[in-house]
Amino acid sequence: MLRSLRPIAGYPLKARLRSKVAAYLKAAEDGIGQQRQTLDRVLGLNAESDFSRERGLSPGMTVADFRRAVPVSDFETYRPYVERLKLGDSKALLGRRNKLLMFTLSSGTTAESKFIPITDAFLADYRRGWSMWGIRAFDAHPSIHRLDIVQLSSDYDQFRTAGGIPCGNISGLVSAMQSPIVRSMYTIPQEVMKIGEPDAKYYTALRLSVANPYIGLVMTANPSTLVHLGKMVDHEKESLIRDLADGTLHVADHLPTSVRKSLLRRCRKDTARAQELEALVHQHGRLAPEHIWPELALVAVWTGGSAGAYLSAMRRYFGNVPVRDHGLSASEGRMTIPFQDGIPDGLLDVDSHFFEFIPEAEYESEQPVVLQAHELEVDQHYYILLTTTSGLYRYNIRDVVRCCGYHGTTPLLEFLHKGAHISNLTGEKISESQVVTAVRNCLQRLHLDLSYFTLSPFWGEPPLYRLHLEAGDLPHAALASQLATSVDRELAHLNCEYGEKRGTGRLAPLEVLALPEGTWKRFVRHRQSKLGGSVEQYKHPCLSPDVKFSEQLIEKFSQAVPVDPNDTAAA
Repeated sequence: MLRSLRPIAGYPLKARLRSKVAAYLKAAEDGIGQQRQTLDRVLGLNAESDFSRERGLSPGMTVADFRRAVPVSDFETYRPYVERLKLGDSKALLGRRNKLLMFTLSSGTTAESKFIPITDAFLADYRRGWSMWGIRAFDAHPSIHRLDIVQLSSDYDQFRTAGGIPCGNISGLVSAMQSPIVRSMYTIPQEVMKIGEPDAKYYTALRLSVANPYIGLVMTANPSTLVHLGKMVDHEKESLIRDLADGTLHVADHLPTSVRKSLLRRCRKDTARAQELEALVHQHGRLAPEHIWPELALVAVWTGGSAGAYLSAMRRYFGNVPVRDHGLSASEGRMTIPFQDGIPDGLLDVDSHFFEFIPEAEYESEQPVVLQAHELEVDQHYYILLTTTSGLYRYNIRDVVRCCGYHGTTPLLEFLHKGAHISNLTGEKISESQVVTAVRNCLQRLHLDLSYFTLSPFWGEPPLYRLHLEAGDLPHAALASQLATSVDRELAHLNCEYGEKRGTGRLAPLEVLALPEGTWKRFVRHRQSKLGGSVEQYKHPCLSPDVKFSEQLIEKFSQAVPVDPNDTAAA
């Protein structure tokens, strides 16, 4: 019934959203004015808070006065105020008109996780950005309007603080607040978010999704999640087909009792669909999402930074479907809104937060130059600072972005890497974005895909870099040797300092470390088990600057042997 009402009920909403996008793009031409209004709105919203009163923050103050009142900060500046928020003392950081809804969790630079406050004002901006992204994506691929969506997200209420505030994932809160008409577009029910065990969660999501052939959009944060799902579809094809034919769910015992009955009721018997999937396996010799969902029109995932390294492997399972980045976002805020397929950059969301930027070359300076959004230079790299409605001011999120151009006076930005992901053994200063580009280029030339990889420094005489990957991703050792040589040369091309250090012998040749199958799975699970870990938003480190990374990876998660670059024999 709800599906049949969608076209009728959706016309007025879509018309309003298109009008909002047009108005937003028009206003964004004056990025300077929009940022001034946003700063005043943010300062006024939380002017009554203890933090604001202690620093004399108020709407109308000049940018120079604002900067003098609040230095560039990180989470430790706000931790004492957030601890009060967790106990229910909202006035520590928020105004009376800015209701605290939940905390999202993010890994911190200390042993403790960061609890990032989410308020109703923050959520309204967040939802507005997604709505504008959505209508443009749907209109670019009209078939999605009549099809369904597969979205993977996590629960917003995983646990509560001492003050009773929910803690979890903001995407889960957005899902919980959707209208019945909108919710009917989503194939995976909200109860799946309550499943904590990752494999059980993914399998249940697949069991419910493969029953529906009418999927037009698949979306999650990281393409590596879709690589994992693509592998699981084929690996678990017999169980999926059997569960469809019998109306069962073979991982039911691994589900929380609170949602088990509800999810089992959704696992209806569908013999005809089971037979369709069996025919697809017979036709293709495997089962993949591109076979299961023939009308799939768009995949929405991160494509910038390290995430882009997994797009090639994702296409192995999802085919040559268009991909649209859903923007640079983090627990602390949404920063960009992409309006085109196939590019990682998006328009800076000048209506949501007040943004400042530190040029990458200035970052280590005691008094770095700090720029406003309209002052950026095209093709230059910057650290981005956020001032948000959730009470964070001049917050250094440590993301490095590139200015790709302008829409009026509002910049278009591409995420490159986290600032911490710079490795420097002998002055080479390799960035994660350089590693991702080098490995992607080499994989294309060698016609290879990797499920995960991480490059890290390793002390020796002389020191070197190791590329960690699973042996199962390589058909034979000769390809490992070729990959090592190819990545070594590509890094030298992309980073002149690396090339100079290699040429003078201060760095030894790059080495491939072949890991046993399952190593990355254990590594990922360990990282996700830490407080603040989110399955769908997991960001695999393509570069670790830690010289002990390789040693610890082998010790804790695998037993591996370096591949000799001179060994061309088959494994």
